[in-house]
Amino acid sequence: MTGMPPAIGRRWAGIGSTLISLAILAAALYQLHGTPVADILALVPRSAVFWLVFVIAYLVTPASEWVIYHRLWSIPPSGMIALLRKRVANEIVLGYLGEVYFYAWVRRTGLITRTAPFGAIKDVAILSALTGNAVTLAMLAAALPFFGLLQLDLGGKAVLSSLGVLAVTSFVMLLLRKRLFSLPRHELWWITFIHLARIVTTIGLTALMWHLVLPTVGLVWWLILATLRQLLSRLPLMPNKDLAFVGLAIFIVGRDGDVAAMIAMIGGLILLAHLLVGSTLGAAGLIRREATA
Repeated sequence: MTGMPPAIGRRWAGIGSTLISLAILAAALYQLHGTPVADILALVPRSAVFWLVFVIAYLVTPASEWVIYHRLWSIPPSGMIALLRKRVANEIVLGYLGEVYFYAWVRRTGLITRTAPFGAIKDVAILSALTGNAVTLAMLAAALPFFGLLQLDLGGKAVLSSLGVLAVTSFVMLLLRKRLFSLPRHELWWITFIHLARIVTTIGLTALMWHLVLPTVGLVWWLILATLRQLLSRLPLMPNKDLAFVGLAIFIVGRDGDVAAMIAMIGGLILLAHLLVGSTLGAAGLIRREATA
């Protein structure tokens, strides 16, 4: 949209934002139709502490991104709604579609005055990938000895291939950093710190949820499962990564164990949260646009 008059650019951004809202709403309603909501909720603990941890864990990602973009652009509190839509679009429709939606939202609002929105969003996404790769490599290095200790046949070639892909992509991004990044270096370091804090907090809160449900399970299992979940989160263009993790966890620990049931319950609960948030925000956004049209 470079070179377009601002009014035309905002109009096209509004159209793109509406189309993505429709896609989010359609995907959410489609998947919600086949989701066993009653079965998922039947397994959920009634503990208020569990629900508090779950809500905080769900909001960590959009909240951390709001902190970043509030510093860069001074976006208002309403930006949290756009960032929630961004997360849902990435999770239930297609990876990185959320960035497209957020870019359209930024263009439509016309709030940006200090930095180019595309360059900043690109930098934030690349730094998120780099930080996530680094954390994943560190967790794989810590958990790898336990794979053999617990006699988990995960395939040595698959693990090494995953390590290689993460290392190579991270190295290439670092090698091309002068061409890839547009923000000042001090801003890039600050954004990296926020990403690191977000990833560590999310992993910690997820492990805490697991512990609240099954307090007798050993730390080694949580380390292994957290590592596998983090590894899956690094795969691009894969929607429903939490469901993919459920399938992998069941494959590793078996269908009959308490760990498998707990992982399936929390994975289903996260999916249900995505669907409810996506359908609610998607419908609300379309209604608001109709009212202002």
